[in-house]
Amino acid sequence: MASTDSKVLGVVVLVRHGDRHGFYQSPSTYTPSNTILTPLGNQQEFQLGQKLRSLYLDPKSPDYISGINSTLVNDAQFRVRADAGGEGGVILNSAQSLLQGLYPANPGYNTTLANGTTITGPLGGYQYIPIESVEPENDISLEGWTSCNTFAIATKQFYESPVFRQKAAEHDAFLKSLPPYLDGRPVTFENMWNVFDFMNVQAMHNAEFLKALPPTYLTQARDLANWHEYGVFSDQKPDGIGNIPGHTILAPIIEGFHSITNKDDPVKFVYQAISYKPFISLFNLTGAAEANPQLAGIVNFAASIAFEVRQPAAGGEPVLRLNFKNGTDDADYKTYKFFNNTGSGTDVPLSQFIDYMEPLTVKTTAEWCGLCDNNKDRGCDALHLAAATGAHDARPKVSSIGAGFIGAGVTIALALAIIGFLVFLGVIGLGKSKRSKKGKDDNNDDSSEGKA
Repeated sequence: MASTDSKVLGVVVLVRHGDRHGFYQSPSTYTPSNTILTPLGNQQEFQLGQKLRSLYLDPKSPDYISGINSTLVNDAQFRVRADAGGEGGVILNSAQSLLQGLYPANPGYNTTLANGTTITGPLGGYQYIPIESVEPENDISLEGWTSCNTFAIATKQFYESPVFRQKAAEHDAFLKSLPPYLDGRPVTFENMWNVFDFMNVQAMHNAEFLKALPPTYLTQARDLANWHEYGVFSDQKPDGIGNIPGHTILAPIIEGFHSITNKDDPVKFVYQAISYKPFISLFNLTGAAEANPQLAGIVNFAASIAFEVRQPAAGGEPVLRLNFKNGTDDADYKTYKFFNNTGSGTDVPLSQFIDYMEPLTVKTTAEWCGLCDNNKDRGCDALHLAAATGAHDARPKVSSIGAGFIGAGVTIALALAIIGFLVFLGVIGLGKSKRSKKGKDDNNDDSSEGKA
């Protein structure tokens, strides 16, 4: 992976969470349920952090990031974000474990008090790297698919397509043989991801299940789940809705590239902790899956993409290199061809990548609401209300994070307007006691519907 003809300016790392307990998600909308990280999952992420440290933070490594602080973390050089959506704390906890491996405890993390006493950080100098918890209700970048109505429609159409029906028919005998191992869970091809995930988790943590399961069954289930999920989370058209996980995560990825190449910006290491879905869309969008068919499917726990931003020794513009490590299946990162690179090398001019991907990027909540035909939640309700009242005529673009604040502001403004109207009618009074009237809110909206 290393190269002596270029140096690493910085890296954008995408990491799937580690091993976790059982998990269910709707096969139609992919609305998830909560689960918890296992000690194995913590260990997988910690070891990945150690691997990343050996590559990018060791001054002796040929891939050492030029100018990065390698012993005591400089927070300004890092941008860490973790999906805090439907899988509960699994992804956020995974990020914490990875960072422990990336920057281990160091006794140099200390301070000397005025009385001369030196205080070392807890646990031998444990270093606390800030993690931005990305809530799907306030930011669409790391979970572009949940509560996305057009995505759910496209998924339904995929399930009804001739190619899907044919694939299901070809493997009907295998599916019919699975119920004894699924503990009452529905065994349909539409539900293939949940079928595989249950089998995968049980095979890892349940000795009796593993002993009873025929030797080839888990591999067969994985192959079908890979085909199933690639069909759901990719699209033949780059701007197709199946690629929505890639469209939304491209915004923080490209922002990371800009920060790394900006000499006035100290950021050198960008880390996005995510689920498996954006991997599938990105491998499709970048052409990596077409050039490397083994990438067309579900990545393993603690799988990781490392987009290296490199400066060629000969000068010129920075280039981009795609490295991937599929969890514990791979001991090291491997470099993959992508972006229709037909030459002998693997690097792609960064400007070429950005010029192609920028138009596909969904940068704002407003854009996402339009693409997903959503006017109910994830900030879309506030934007829809603003548009209905005419506020859209002068509204600026709304960032993913900003939509959450706008939602709160619109809610307060609407509440004040309603109170004023009720005062005018004499229904309620201000500054004096008045008998209340009982009433029913006929417009009460179930805010839990479609929530990830």
